[in-house]
Order: sequence, then C-alpha cells, then structure tokens
Amino acid sequence: MSAAGSGTAERRAEGPGGDLLAALLDGMDAALCAFDADGTVTHWNREAERILGWPAEQAVGRRGFAGWAARPADADEVLGRLMAAMHAPGRQVHEFALLRKDGGRVLVRTQSAGVRGADGQPAGVYCAFSEVHAQIDLERSIALSEALFEDASWGVVLVDVDLRPAVVNARAARALGTGRTTALGRPLGELIAQGVEEVEGALQHVLAEGAPPGLAEMWVTLRGDGEERRRCWRSGFLRLASPLAEEPVPLGVGWLFQDVTEARLAEQEADRLRFRSSQLHRAGAAAAECEDPMEAATVLLDFAVAGFADHALLDVTADERRLVRAAATPTGAPGPVAPVAGGGVPVPYPDGHPALQALARTGPVRASAGAGRPHAAGEWAAERRWPGDAAHALCIPLRSRGRTLGIATFLRSASRPPFERPDAVYAETVTTRLAASLDLAEALRGR
Repeated sequence: MSAAGSGTAERRAEGPGGDLLAALLDGMDAALCAFDADGTVTHWNREAERILGWPAEQAVGRRGFAGWAARPADADEVLGRLMAAMHAPGRQVHEFALLRKDGGRVLVRTQSAGVRGADGQPAGVYCAFSEVHAQIDLERSIALSEALFEDASWGVVLVDVDLRPAVVNARAARALGTGRTTALGRPLGELIAQGVEEVEGALQHVLAEGAPPGLAEMWVTLRGDGEERRRCWRSGFLRLASPLAEEPVPLGVGWLFQDVTEARLAEQEADRLRFRSSQLHRAGAAAAECEDPMEAATVLLDFAVAGFADHALLDVTADERRLVRAAATPTGAPGPVAPVAGGGVPVPYPDGHPALQALARTGPVRASAGAGRPHAAGEWAAERRWPGDAAHALCIPLRSRGRTLGIATFLRSASRPPFERPDAVYAETVTTRLAASLDLAEALRGR
C-alpha cells in the first residue's frame, strides 16, 4: 500500500496547485475517482470514501477494483467498461454493483469519460458515481419540478425574498393574465389589484414562520380586468431553503394555487337561496298573524330587507303619475319598516326617477350611482329623494289583479354590490305577497 500513500503525497507535493486540486475533489458532492491508462486509481475523493468506505490511502495506487471494491467475477468487466470510455467520444453511463469496505454491496451509477494527455493521446479515465437510489431521487426531484412548471393542474409561482415572481408556470401565467416571462421580477401589486395585501401577508408569514398547516382561500381581482371579476384562489405555500447552506437560508416561497371561483360562487348562491327561502317562509308565517293587512305588508317588507338591502321604501299609487309614501325603514339608524304619516302628499320624485320608470314599465328597474363617481353617491341619492348613503337601487312595481298598487324600493350603500337579476327575481317574489296585502287593505277600506 506504499504506492497509495505515495500517490497522495505526490499530489500534495505539487504545491498550491496540488492542494487546490485536492480541496476541489474532496469538496465535490459527487463521488469521483480517476484511472491512468493502465487502469490504476490515481484520484479518490471523500464522497467516494463515504459511499464505499474505502479511504484514499487504500484506494489510490490499486489497479481496477479487483480484490477490494468489486467481486472477482465482476471486477474485469467493470474495469473494461470504465476504461472503454478512454477511446469513446463523450460520456459513458453504466450501472455497477460495487463492494463496500464492510462487505456490503451498493449499486452505483457511473459517468465516465476519457482524459487526454498533453500530446492529445488517451491518458486515462475519470469516473463520477453516485448511489443509484440517490440518483433516482435527484431525477425524481428534477422530473417533479419540470412537471410542476409545465403540466401541473395547479398554478405554481416561485416568489423570491422580495416577494417578486422568480418562476411562473403556464397555468399561473394564464390565471394572472400575463406571460410566463412578463411576470418575472414585477411586484405582485402590478398584477393583482385587490387582495394583494392578503397574498403578500401570507408570503411574508411563510418566509418568517414557515408554511401554514392548511390551505387558504383568497379573493383577488386582477389588474387590467375590465370586468373587475373577483376570483377565489385556494392557495398553499412552501418555504424554500437552500440545501447547500449549513443554516437554512430562505430562497423564497413556493405558491401553489387553484381557481375555485365557480365552486365558491355556487356555494354562496346556494347559501343565499336557502336564507331567502327561510326569510320568505318566516315572513309569510308572521304576516299571517297580522289582523291589519297594512301591518302584514310592513312585516313582509321588513323580512325582505334583512341581508338583502340597507333601506326599503313603500310607495302606494295616488294616480298614474304620483306615489305617496306609505312605509319606510328609519333613515338615521337601523330599525324595522314602519308606516309613514305623510298626509297623502305625493313624494316629489323628479321626471325619469327609477320609481316612476318602474311604475310606467310595470317591471323592475335597477339603478346605481356609478363606479366612476363614488364620491357623488350622496348627491345622486339626494336628487332621487333617497337616504344619503344609497348607491344602488331596485324598484319593483306592486301588481295585484292586473293593477299597479305601488312601488317597493330597495336601497344598498356603496359598500355593497349593485343589485343583479337574481336579486330582482327574489324581490318580485316578495312584492307579489306585498301587493296582495295592499290589495286586501284597499278592499277593506272600501267596504
């Protein structure tokens, strides 16, 4: 084994260059050995020692693996296939079963290539090898990364420590309404208009504390979306740390999300329908206990307002063009719908008022102050003789026995969404019962 010892000594005797080469070889993550043209081991690094258990002092200077790192039946074949790389172009990949110093067998995958001398002639072979299971684990990790960024059914965004996208897969790019490279390095606020604070807060928490135990659902609105549609993204987060550092060094956050907007909207609509159906049932039961039909009408309207609007107004017809206020919710503070003592004086609605439009059309009319001028909502409401916080209105004619008996007006503040077609359908269901109570009250007065 004097040759092995002298081989190591010779490398160190080369001076700083030899020390640098030895340090580089020993610092490599891959196991590496080299053979001269005769098949004698000339280099053996620490990772090779870790895998097979043989130190450099016992490996360098041996010819091939016979008698120590390979079974006798396999040694010649192993050396022959490795040395064949000396005369072949490129790298040669093989798998061999080698022997550990403790006698155990380990399957390794090798990449070998020829080494040329100063004269250009084959001078030997270098061989990098790793345990097959470790190589397979690495390949799986690479394959998983490739699949996530190409074919994943989830959007995947890698965010750096400055909370800027570093890698974006195809599905995430489509969800964000941008290209895969266009989004890189941009602040999230340039991509997300509403909800960006929640997203950035989650990312900062993951960087500081680690991944949360479960998934989170976040509602966002994308910048540049003319329809300003809210989207619900079910999100998971992973803190990324460098595997090469002694202390965990955060590299950023892996953000995986899936668009579940349709499912959440369907659930919300189902909950809304259940609540409204319950309100209608309770309203009908409460109204049935009222002796006065007008009281029953206010009870019905009061149940309809809950969870549906901020204010409700009940105007009855004085003639084809005029409406008289009969009941309303309080304007100063929340409270139940109550009769209004107006003395029969018509409400001074201006021409083109939504209530007058509904009266003329005998159909529902929706109106809003407009998204472009939220500061003018108070002025808009005042012009229409409505409470000052009203920003969205729904006017429904009260029809019974082929006649329009009045108008029910539902009002929402600017903090709530405008009335939509499903809201009008629900309101029409309420006002059908309301109109029946008004019709009964009128019939009783005429007796």
